[in-house]
Amino acid sequence: MAEFPAPTGGILLTHFIVSDDVERSRRFYTDVLGGETIMAGEPSFVALPNSWILINVGGGPTEDKPTVTLETPPNPDRTSSFLNIRVADIQAVYADWSARGAAFLTPPQDRGGETRCYIRDPDGHLIEVGQTSPAFLEQIGQE
Repeated sequence: MAEFPAPTGGILLTHFIVSDDVERSRRFYTDVLGGETIMAGEPSFVALPNSWILINVGGGPTEDKPTVTLETPPNPDRTSSFLNIRVADIQAVYADWSARGAAFLTPPQDRGGETRCYIRDPDGHLIEVGQTSPAFLEQIGQE
């Protein structure tokens, strides 16, 4: 079982996702993407391989972010950032996650240095799923 993401040194990257329905999103990240729930409720923590997802409701400004309002994407077709998940076998992940209910925007597409496709979580957050090509790894000396 994964442990709560509290590093004893260095840093640990955790991706915060605003959700209109935290439980629904937690189920997506566990049931569809295969994560492990570390803490359910508001907030929820989900462990994915080599990463963490923190899911919570949005809200208005607070003392430490006095001009910031957290909300789900108002237009899922416009974004300035997205979760990028790298996989070893994109065809297998595409088939597995599709069978679990993921609605991909397109099938995986060969883009030269990588093969990739995209899905959205239940709140509209964009997620890229990609596999780096062996030719690209060779090109950068990481074959």
